[in-house]
Amino acid sequence: MSGRGVWLRARARLRRFPVLLSGCGEQAAAYGRCVAAAAAGELRRDTCLEEFRALRDCFARAAKATPK
Repeated sequence: MSGRGVWLRARARLRRFPVLLSGCGEQAAAYGRCVAAAAAGELRRDTCLEEFRALRDCFARAAKATPK
C-alpha cells in the first residue's frame, strides 16, 4: 500500500493555501496586529480569539468557494 496519493493530495491543498489566504488580507492583518500587540506585553491564550475566528471563518469560506 502506497502513501503517494495521500502526499499528492496534501501538496495540492498546500498549493491552494496562498491563494485562499490572499482573499482574507484584512482579517489576517487584524489578527497579526492583535498578536503583535499582545506579544509586546504578556501573551495569553485566547487574547486574539475574536480575530482568529474571523480569519478562520474567512479562510473556510474561501476554501469552499474555490474549485478543487
